[in-house]
Amino acid sequence: MITKEFDTIAAISTPLGEGAIGIVRMSGTDAVEIAGKVFKGKDLNKVESHTLNYGHIEEDGRILDEVMIGVMKAPKTFTREDIIEINTHGGIAVMNEILQLLLRKGARMAEPGEFTKRAFLNGRVDLSQAEAVMDIIRAKTDQAMNIAVAQLDGSLSNLINNTRQEILETLAQVEVNIDYPEYDDVEEMTTKMLREKTTAFQELLDNLLKTAKRGKILREGLKTAIIGRPNVGKSSLLNHLLREDKAIVTDIEGTTRDVIEEFVNINGVPLKLIDTAGIRETDDVVEKIGVERSRKALNEADLVLLVLNSGEKLTDQDLSLLELSQNSNRIIVLNKTDLPQEIETEKIAEFDPNYIEISVLKDENVDKIEEQINDMFFENAGIVEQDATYLSNTRHIALIEQALDSLKAVNDGLDMGLPVDLVQVDMTRTWEILGEITGDSAPDELITQLFSQFCLGK
Repeated sequence: MITKEFDTIAAISTPLGEGAIGIVRMSGTDAVEIAGKVFKGKDLNKVESHTLNYGHIEEDGRILDEVMIGVMKAPKTFTREDIIEINTHGGIAVMNEILQLLLRKGARMAEPGEFTKRAFLNGRVDLSQAEAVMDIIRAKTDQAMNIAVAQLDGSLSNLINNTRQEILETLAQVEVNIDYPEYDDVEEMTTKMLREKTTAFQELLDNLLKTAKRGKILREGLKTAIIGRPNVGKSSLLNHLLREDKAIVTDIEGTTRDVIEEFVNINGVPLKLIDTAGIRETDDVVEKIGVERSRKALNEADLVLLVLNSGEKLTDQDLSLLELSQNSNRIIVLNKTDLPQEIETEKIAEFDPNYIEISVLKDENVDKIEEQINDMFFENAGIVEQDATYLSNTRHIALIEQALDSLKAVNDGLDMGLPVDLVQVDMTRTWEILGEITGDSAPDELITQLFSQFCLGK
């Protein structure tokens, strides 16, 4: 495949900060030449592709750093252009100085995601694979990473491309039947074929859409609000799940004044745990702000862990929280079972008989919370089936839903007795919508907007 010619871009590809190494990357037709102007070592034009070469970066005889330069020549590179990667010592000053030097020698500062955008424009990856690159970078658990790696490897692309090819063959067959009818009942035969094909396509996309809930959770995590009145053990539960003392724990009510957010991996599912200020009436201005944020967190949560004190009778505040959260995906947790039980479990059972009794202090039954989360969101099916293709990207999910609407319109048109050539319009629209997932029929504005969300240097 012939790649498009672009100017040469440069950017720092590793996070800014102190580290063992930092990488300054260039891609473009002049990448090797520009690097040769500042590198004292082997002639980079003569070295083998995909090699590391020792030397120094210099400017006007002044050594900026001792480096290893990776030389990767087109077309067997990520962008299908010549790529130079300068492995420097990982310091902010040295990386910035080398980058500025490359810009003075003829490179241009890369835009966010421009390296991956070039890989897409040069046919190295399709749009869904390009998006998987960012999913890999942002993955917070092994399961999320596995889904992203499978997508980068082409699992979703292959499924979409195969479906589009079948739709195209169906449309071609319809055209042949219309233009070259061999039988009197050709329209009836064509209608029957369309129904069968449309039903098969709907079933395939429906099954794919069923993975969306699980895939989206694995990609983005469950926003989980830990709520309860003050001093019932919310922060202790947070610290236990995190395996570290992130929240301050005391016997004083109202210690947590603000919302604390942390990610935790539970059986491969990223939970964005939100430890909220105890919800109660208060005159303390700071605490009052925290309480309002807690109410907001409750309304926006995908999952609510309502913590109650097993060693105390239910209060009006407890009952209010039970009612306030009853329309949420909720798990009721009775903490402090190490104390003599005072709470009225029969009342709690009226709200939810599947409440969990735990002791964070004694580390008893906390794992049951994890089991119930799996039951609620993954229907006892385990977290991830191996070799399955998952939908996890919100854009992909929306497009699959649109494609299903178009297929429904095909069947509706057939039911209404519309001519086959009119029904074809909706089938063609399905083909076009699926093409937006891989980028085959995505508008330029969408492509630009998607890559602008990538990190600089990727």
